[in-house]
Amino acid sequence: MPTRRAILNSVTTLLVLAFAAPVAAHSDEAIRVVATFSILGDMAKRVGGEHVDVTTLVGPDGDTHVYQPTPADARAVSEAEVLIVNGLEFEGWLDRLIDASEFDGVRVVATHGIEPLPAEHGAHDEHMEDEEHDEHAEHDDHGMETAADEHDDHGDHDHAEHDDHAEDDEHAEHDDHAEDDEHAMHDDHAGDDDHHAHDHGAFDPHAWQSLRHATVYVDNIAAALSKVDPDNAGTYYQNRAAYVDELEALDAEIHELVAGLPEGSRTVVTSHDAFQYFGHDYGLSFIAPQGVSTESEVSAQDVARLILQIRDLGIRAVFIENIADSRLLERIADETGAVIGGTLYPGALSGPDGPAPTYLDMMRHNATTLAQALAP
Repeated sequence: MPTRRAILNSVTTLLVLAFAAPVAAHSDEAIRVVATFSILGDMAKRVGGEHVDVTTLVGPDGDTHVYQPTPADARAVSEAEVLIVNGLEFEGWLDRLIDASEFDGVRVVATHGIEPLPAEHGAHDEHMEDEEHDEHAEHDDHGMETAADEHDDHGDHDHAEHDDHAEDDEHAEHDDHAEDDEHAMHDDHAGDDDHHAHDHGAFDPHAWQSLRHATVYVDNIAAALSKVDPDNAGTYYQNRAAYVDELEALDAEIHELVAGLPEGSRTVVTSHDAFQYFGHDYGLSFIAPQGVSTESEVSAQDVARLILQIRDLGIRAVFIENIADSRLLERIADETGAVIGGTLYPGALSGPDGPAPTYLDMMRHNATTLAQALAP
């Protein structure tokens, strides 16, 4: 028969095991990560691997510009240990969601450290603008001046916030201080009824359209995961290194692909102005009836100007987007005789069975689609 001491020892052992087990299990649990949209979610999975459990708020083929968060999103964010956001005022609904969720984890701004391009409000090249000034000076100049005035009214404020944010010394330390994220998160005006946030302030937020910038995204994500889970930091940085090798290889592949296009076939028409970074890297010019947000208003004058531009430049193909209504571009194609060159993916991946289920697939698909349609 067991002695009293033996029974006490057994009970003590059971209690130790009971309290120790949850701690051990927790150390093996995947980090709960929330990414605001599908491209960031894919990057987080590549860097985090089996050590992360990633929830993406805006899924495949979703338009982050016009997204409306749900109560389920608030719950996911409240439970997250890491929240990955693009910044540059891309997620106009983000501050409200964070307030609702009372998120207290690590927030990483993926664009931290990137020098952003200025936002353009309906991109039109100088050649066409000069001709239209001659033909429609009084009418068109008034419209262009109005757009420029609106841009300047809130552009300076956003630029100043970006400069303040850029003074932070390290992207990893930046994640500790949500109040220092105003460069990327200053969306106070997102809930305003007048929707002045449509143009996202002074900067173009679509920085992921540059594979060079994608390496910065990946660096910021790896640093954040390593901070939350230092025991697996080595794995995160190994995954980061392998991923960056693929990004750099694809960048070289796209440079070679686009290099074969003649100078006269390097102007691209898309639904909204989301490809400035891609054009900057590969020597292409992108024009669109909408600005950097799909919420931007499109006037009849904008459409008429674009039609004249397509005819003047002899543009043979226009491209629809997976997140935008195709009817406007189809109408423009009918008016100009241009063909639909294909579907581009500006800010959301496709589903798993589509042509762009990962970020690398998306960039390769966009480049191939453009090259095939623009080739002589």
